[in-house]
Amino acid sequence: MKLHQLRYVREVVRQSMNISQAAEILHTSQSGVSKQIQLLEEELNLHIFQRSGKRLMGLTESGKIIVSMAERVLREVENIKLVSEEFSQKETGTLTLATTHTQARYHLPAIVTAFMHRHPDIKLHIHQGTPSQVVEQVVSGEADIGIATEVINTYDKLLCFPCYQWNRCVIAPPWHPLLTDLPLTLEKIAKYPLITYDFTFTGGSLVNKVFSQAGLEPNVVLTAIDADVIKTYVNLGLGVGLMASIAYNAERDGNLVMMDASHLFPPSTTYLGIRRDSYLRGYMYEFIQLLAPQFDRKAVTLAMQGMAINQLYLGFV
Repeated sequence: MKLHQLRYVREVVRQSMNISQAAEILHTSQSGVSKQIQLLEEELNLHIFQRSGKRLMGLTESGKIIVSMAERVLREVENIKLVSEEFSQKETGTLTLATTHTQARYHLPAIVTAFMHRHPDIKLHIHQGTPSQVVEQVVSGEADIGIATEVINTYDKLLCFPCYQWNRCVIAPPWHPLLTDLPLTLEKIAKYPLITYDFTFTGGSLVNKVFSQAGLEPNVVLTAIDADVIKTYVNLGLGVGLMASIAYNAERDGNLVMMDASHLFPPSTTYLGIRRDSYLRGYMYEFIQLLAPQFDRKAVTLAMQGMAINQLYLGFV
């Protein structure tokens, strides 16, 4: 059994049983991947994949167990490499973040700037996606740290730290009649076409729940995963916008008026997630503390060793 055989099996699974795509990512040939998987199955005397002719259709029961174990083995191999880099190349390395557009666009710039000033030789990569894509990238090892709201905290494979809380605002053009009908209520918002986040994204399900509990159905005419898209269509007069307050900037968005809606919705929490079995280099601990100052290296280490996060930081509200 060889490590590259386990890598081939893992990548084929990641690519939804598509051997040619796996081979492209692995920079090898399709026949090479197929041959190595066949050799591994022969050595183990069992089938890892279900087949229909030459096509892979899925994993066998034994294959599911093997893939799970292969993931752990390959993760530990990657951790060993990180240990080596930590002690031999302290000032170089990479940090890959997976996050949503709102976090990348509005909250992370100052933190990333501070981090890069401290670590100019660290290569930083930022991948944007939906919260579920953020989780997938961290779980698979494609990203070191995931940053997203709420849903990320529901995955057992991730250790999640609460970073900060945020709420929502309503935006409208200066001429909109809602601006002369304050204070803001759910009933008043529901009277107008609404442009907001997709209800499966960035706390959107919470918004849907709040309206539903009030016996209201908002007139949602457009949903987006990007606050800038929401602002664009509000500017066009297609409706009022409901979005994260951090996405509004008075100078940049001066052609829109912001109305605080925090009294209408409970706050949402942005979490930072890492794999429970990951090895963190020193600069990764530092990035975590820049994003969530309440969690220093000692606190993160204790959490990775099994201490409950709410015991580490009881003051988070």
